[in-house]
Amino acid sequence: MAHITHIIVDAHQDLAWNMRDLARDFRLSAHAKRKAESGTPAARHNGLCMTGLPESLLGRVAVIFATIFANPQGSAYKLPSRHMYSTPAEAHKIGMSQLDYYYELADSHPNIALIRDQGELERVLATWRPDVPFEQHQVGLVVLMEGADPIREPKAFEEWYERGVRIVGLAWSQTRYSGGTAAPGGLTKLGRELLEVMASFRAVLDVSHMAERAFFEALDAYDGQIIASHSNPRRFCDSDRHLSDLMIRRLVERGGVIGVVPYNAFMWQPEQKPLRKADAPLSRVAEVIDYICQIAGSARHVGIGTDFDGGFGADDTPDGLDTVADLLSLAPLLAARGYSEADIAAILSGNFLGVLRAALP
Repeated sequence: MAHITHIIVDAHQDLAWNMRDLARDFRLSAHAKRKAESGTPAARHNGLCMTGLPESLLGRVAVIFATIFANPQGSAYKLPSRHMYSTPAEAHKIGMSQLDYYYELADSHPNIALIRDQGELERVLATWRPDVPFEQHQVGLVVLMEGADPIREPKAFEEWYERGVRIVGLAWSQTRYSGGTAAPGGLTKLGRELLEVMASFRAVLDVSHMAERAFFEALDAYDGQIIASHSNPRRFCDSDRHLSDLMIRRLVERGGVIGVVPYNAFMWQPEQKPLRKADAPLSRVAEVIDYICQIAGSARHVGIGTDFDGGFGADDTPDGLDTVADLLSLAPLLAARGYSEADIAAILSGNFLGVLRAALP
């Protein structure tokens, strides 16, 4: 099958948060981590682990947008966490610790590389050419900050950019920069200043988790590359965590790309959500992707942003998804809906690669 040659760009994985909060090391397989966590609170609270380097290599996940995520104290949007912040200094410390982990990964393993510029991106992609042996394939990490509070003040974004952060989402829940999930509001004065600084570095803006008012204000204010790394249409899950049809259209007008999240709670309304994994068909993911493509008028504005291990596990994903190694199973489902091989390649990797090629130095 032609889809065997595809690669995946996963636009959202919380690799460093998983390590710092849950001791889930990306270098280890998902199955090894499951075995170690069997019968522990980690397994009960965070679900069956889905991510790991071995599974990423097997599943041809060539590029991951790897997050820096600091969890705020007192947020209206809850995620249990051992390390939380209440001040910018605390957020900065958490964020830098997570960034250090990405450097540790790249320094310690030949199959992991940081992607900070065009040359590093193309070197990672070159390892996936058909003539390159499997053991030489690399997973490239592009660092994405989810919630901008670790940036102590707007002009301090420079230190993060110099250390490799290339994508920033201003919000998770409420931040000093923007309204967010379960925290309605617009951009703050600091948020507008941060966008100006980010634009000077040609950083990518991630609008996932931004409150609707802040979303539209950011699209009007920011002229750089824009993505929604991990958001679904409200047609499938009607909450402020996701995108209305109008928001999708505006993103498309700006050339943005939306990363679909294959998480059952994000693909069915609460009263419709399947109670069992076996009753959640993988074809639902293709349906969500197709919905965005129909609004956009093409397959050029959608990708994959799994958010795997970001507070849920394998039992909360569709039947047929056990780890990231299974993401290529989406290719034949898209083909069955009439998508060409070129369109499938764009959805699985090409659309987000286009964003990186436009933004990376």
